[in-house]
Parts: sequence; C-alpha cells; structure tokens
Amino acid sequence: MKIGIYGQFYHKDSETYIQLVLGGLQKKNVEIVIEENFLSIINEHQEISKNFSTFETFKELDSSYDLFFSIGGDGTILKSITYVRDLGIPIVGINTGRLGFLATIQKKNITESINQILSNEYSISERSLLTIATEPLNKEIEPLNFALNEIAVNRKNTTSMIKVETMVNDKYLTSYWSDGLIVSTPTGSTGYSLSCGGPVIDPSTNSMVITPIAPHNLNARPIVIPDNSTVTLKVSGREDAYLVSLDSRIATVENETTLIIKKAPFTIKLVQLSNDSFIKTLREKLLWGEDKRN
Repeated sequence: MKIGIYGQFYHKDSETYIQLVLGGLQKKNVEIVIEENFLSIINEHQEISKNFSTFETFKELDSSYDLFFSIGGDGTILKSITYVRDLGIPIVGINTGRLGFLATIQKKNITESINQILSNEYSISERSLLTIATEPLNKEIEPLNFALNEIAVNRKNTTSMIKVETMVNDKYLTSYWSDGLIVSTPTGSTGYSLSCGGPVIDPSTNSMVITPIAPHNLNARPIVIPDNSTVTLKVSGREDAYLVSLDSRIATVENETTLIIKKAPFTIKLVQLSNDSFIKTLREKLLWGEDKRN
C-alpha cells in the first residue's frame, strides 16, 4: 500500500500526532511518501525525535497512491484536493486543528483509527465540487478552477457594497447588493455559507446553495438549487476589481467579468470510519442535542 502525506503547519504538540501517524504506518510496512515542504517543516523541529528525511517526497500525485493522509485542520484538507484533483485517491483527514468538520480521524483516536483504515474498515463519502470559468479568461483562476467548499465573490479595497447580478440557468434571479456572494456545495454548507446564514445540507444531497454576504436588500435570503444548475454572476462596484475565492485560494477579477459556476465533472472521496456519519458529526461539532441551560 502506498500513502501520500501532506500538512501545512507545525504547531504545539504537532510532533506527537505526526509520530503517531508515521509510526502507525511504518508498523504496517506501508510505503510512505511525504509532500516535500511538509517534510522540511518536520525536520526543522528538534521535538521530532526521529529524523524522517529518508522518506521519499512528492510534488505531484499520480494514480499509484492508495490513500492520501491530510494532517491538520479543514483548511489542510481543502488544500489537499489541489494535489488529489481528479485522481480519485481517497483522502483521510487527521484533525490536529480545532473544529475539523471534514476530518476522518480525531486526535485522541489516531492509532486505533489508522488500524481500522488499513484493515479496510471504512466507507467512502463522495463529495461534489464546483468549477468556475470566466469571460474573459482569468489566468489566476484557470490552473485550479475548482473548489470543494465554495466559490465566493467579495469586495476588494473598499467598504462600499458590490452589486452581484445573478442568473440561474440563464434566467435572471436577482441582483444582490452586499459585501459578496457565496455559491456553496453541500460539503461547504457547514463553512462560510453557514456563518452567513445559509442552511446545513447533507453532503449526499444533489444541490448547491447561493448565500449573500451581509446583503443590503434584507429580503435577499439563501436559496438551494439543484446541482445541475449553471450559476452566472456579473459583479460591479465602485472599485475596478473584486475578489474571487475558491476555498482558500484567492484571485483578483475585474468588474463586469462574467463568472460561470457549475458542478465539477469529478468528485473527491473522503474516507469515513464505519461508526461515523454526517449526523453524528453535526451533533459533536455543533453541540446539537446538548442542554446548556443551568
């Protein structure tokens, strides 16, 4: 079995979790290949008792990998998809951050959970993505024009609102006067969209959500649409440009550029342990069902 490992940051106590992961995989004689920048970060810290510099490294992935381990928070998983892309490699998220909504493994269960996964005691949760095209072409966006959570437009260098003219399947929906607009997948419904008042949507649902950010027209509300829809946006405002974000990646786009957002032609596979579910994650992460009254 060949496993790729990726992380972005090194923080307090990271060495404990990194060594648990690497140690657990080594005991199973797994071929481990670590993203080169992450291996450099690991070797810079003396807290790591073993020198892991002998591991192979990767800059890009290929179809020879069986699993991809993401060590960090949800942001690290979102960055992981830029390596996995359309290769279909299942991603195992190991949460060493805070919320960890997308994570497969929590910190307290690393060894046990890795053993489960290596024994094939898991299922695959297929997650849809969004893709974006621009007219005219924007070279900042093109290389990685997809997102697992959301594609959003935001104002840039101004406190003034922007106008987001919105079409769904070539039919005019409305113009949002707001700080911006989010088009989210079901996976992203528990992220940026949720913080802006959007609904929670089960990731197996074939839908996407349009959520305004701080709308001036107060009758503007989030709307759920089928994921075979095409959303077309055109932004204007007092500044000459605005921001487009694809998960954590940001590009500058000029006013009056047409943005065309659709469901991507591929999915991302997230590993889910046998005793886990989306409903269980909601209860644990959002503290649903807990009575906090004194």
